[in-house]
Amino acid sequence: MDVVDSLWDWVLVLLFWFLFFAYLLILWQILTDLFRDRELSGWWKAVWVLFLVAFPFLTALVYLVARGRGMSERQVAAVHQVRADTDAYIRHVATASPAEQIAGAKALLDAGTITPDEFATLKAKALA
Repeated sequence: MDVVDSLWDWVLVLLFWFLFFAYLLILWQILTDLFRDRELSGWWKAVWVLFLVAFPFLTALVYLVARGRGMSERQVAAVHQVRADTDAYIRHVATASPAEQIAGAKALLDAGTITPDEFATLKAKALA
């Protein structure tokens, strides 16, 4: 009987920690959404944060019901913006001009890192 009690105690502890971390995740999402929203004034943000501190569970529930749709729209917009920025950066880095590629290969040749044959190969590849 002792093992069963300790097993259920362990399950309850795990359930408690799971719910606690789920609550922290929701709280983090609410706070990031509050500060991501540019249409909401600073005073309203302060009011939401004050209520999140004073009445955390009730305020989180009210926030998710009242602003849930806008929250998801802002999250999707942020994801699209990050993806667009990443794609633009990758295109910028990946599409070095042939002159830049040849200049980089020439610098490697001058430093003695590559041989003249390797420089010729890199130059032909850049011009292709």
